Amino acid sequence: MNAQPLNGKSAVVTGAAQGIGYAIAQRFAAEGCRVAIVDVDSDAAQRAAARIDGTAIAIGADVASADDVDRAFAEVIEHFGGVDILVNNAGIVGSDTPVKDLAEADWNRVLDINLKGTFLCSRAAVRHMIPRKAGVIVSLASISGKEGNANMAPYSVSKAGVICFTKTLAKEVLTDGIRVNCVAPALIDTPILKGMEQDRVDFLTSKIPLGRLGRPEEVAATILFLASEESTFTTGQCFDVSGGRATY
Repeated sequence: MNAQPLNGKSAVVTGAAQGIGYAIAQRFAAEGCRVAIVDVDSDAAQRAAARIDGTAIAIGADVASADDVDRAFAEVIEHFGGVDILVNNAGIVGSDTPVKDLAEADWNRVLDINLKGTFLCSRAAVRHMIPRKAGVIVSLASISGKEGNANMAPYSVSKAGVICFTKTLAKEVLTDGIRVNCVAPALIDTPILKGMEQDRVDFLTSKIPLGRLGRPEEVAATILFLASEESTFTTGQCFDVSGGRATY
């Protein structure tokens, strides 16, 4: 890969105040990219941006709100002059609950953030990218979106939707110079695990053939490849970062 493959590019990374999103923002910045950290926790976003030396800005926004998303993109475009890359990373796991006990509000909340948020941010991005005839979108799916996990129906369904949305959008913008891909991690060692029962974490880890949790920087490295000019013949695909768990 070229030295600083994202030099001169600008990127929006959602949910980037911590975890995988922060690792992506940090790696992008190290590779010459100007990064907008968009997160519902504006204070945490400011702290994250401050840790990335001089190349990142922070914007507080809820990806499930069309008004927030449009405002955030307008701010980024005004600040950077454009958006070359979007990484749809913002997401939540939701509760560990079987379908028979699942509240409608819990279902809606997960789908709103994980799937609707991906749609809203992607819509804002392509509206800007299509006239420029250039752009890259990478979304965070999950191995759960391929296999389904018991007691995680909203999360699994939302991530399956991200995979299908990726393939659909990629076909729509093929002739507009825009590439759209997604990645499907297995369980990654991030603060999101604090909201899961330890037996659930242990069970999901046991399903990974490499026998360990993934690291945020490993996901970031795959996304860097997809965002760079090293992957110009790749679109509409889902790349696994699953420690060997994926079977298709």
